[in-house]
Amino acid sequence: MTRGPTGDWLTISTVGEPVRAFLPKPLPPVPELQIDGTLRRSLDEALLALGRLDSVTTLLPDTSLFLFMYVRKEAVLSSQIEGTQSSLSDLLLFELDEAPGVPIADVQEVSCYVAALEHGLARLREGFPLSNRLIREIHERLLARGRGAEKQPGEFRTSQNWIGGARPGLATYVPPPPEHVPRLMSDLERFLHEPSERVPVLVKTALAHVQFETIHPFLDGNGRVGRLLISLQLWSEQVLRDPLLYLSLYFKAHRSTYYDLLQRVRVEGAWEDWIRFFAEGVRDTAQGAVVTARKIVDLFERDRQQIHGHERAVGSALRVHHALQQRPVASVPLLVEMTRLSGPTVSSALRMLEQLGIARELTGKRRNRLFAYDRYVAMLGEDETRP
Repeated sequence: MTRGPTGDWLTISTVGEPVRAFLPKPLPPVPELQIDGTLRRSLDEALLALGRLDSVTTLLPDTSLFLFMYVRKEAVLSSQIEGTQSSLSDLLLFELDEAPGVPIADVQEVSCYVAALEHGLARLREGFPLSNRLIREIHERLLARGRGAEKQPGEFRTSQNWIGGARPGLATYVPPPPEHVPRLMSDLERFLHEPSERVPVLVKTALAHVQFETIHPFLDGNGRVGRLLISLQLWSEQVLRDPLLYLSLYFKAHRSTYYDLLQRVRVEGAWEDWIRFFAEGVRDTAQGAVVTARKIVDLFERDRQQIHGHERAVGSALRVHHALQQRPVASVPLLVEMTRLSGPTVSSALRMLEQLGIARELTGKRRNRLFAYDRYVAMLGEDETRP
């Protein structure tokens, strides 16, 4: 359904030139959404895929292992959309205080994303509501270091911003003037707490994402916060028992369609087209997460069987193998701390895992060596270079 603009255009002057800024109307859309059979089928397929993802997590030996790595994978992919070159391996090295293979600012940015997401999850677990206060807290952690640290971390913007173009007159989109941001975000916060009987969860999440990106309430980091909020919202609404759904890969793979649909919602009111795209993204991402989870469970089990087939020191090798599932790039001292085994015992177990092709030493040094659970890291990072 085409409604026409979903807000008003305001002519303002910024950086010395007149531009048209967009002021969105509150959610939900008016006239109300037209959920026809095709769109209903897309939403049902998305919910079914989420249910399968929720079910497969009950089969995992330790969901926290997967959450630890999925959060980091999402941080890498979401930051890549903003132009960083960091990989999952770079991030894991950085977290060990080792030099990554890309500029340190790139990895700091990804590391801050991890901190922001983990803070949001922790706050929601302790019963704090998904609110503007929490959104600002997340933003503060996102811009704590590196690029953007000087752009009002944790505060809604007090100056005009724009998207695309070296100056406002060349922008592809100009968000609302800053004096409107507090009211618009208050309206969005109220909408986030609409009961699911009035607005189904997937529809609400889809609508809220567009509204957040349209308001663009911060001077920097809006895209990353907006993508992060999708995961937090779905989890806080208890669609999933564990927050294992992240859409950055889907948005990265369909970048031009994503940006085109955001603008079409503003200009044409094409909410149904956007919701269909969003639902397909949820479906595809959930299905992909199920496949990856099963592949990783199979990998862990095959490697365990290999270790059991060895003649000696099976118990210590299994403990080191389990530690590498938690931290797939690790030093000997870290593995000693995690397993409570002695340094010589850990080193002996690592030699066995190297012989079996499970672990690989990364540095080529005699001291300060690092070991990687190669196939596990590769399995999680196989989507990083997808355009």
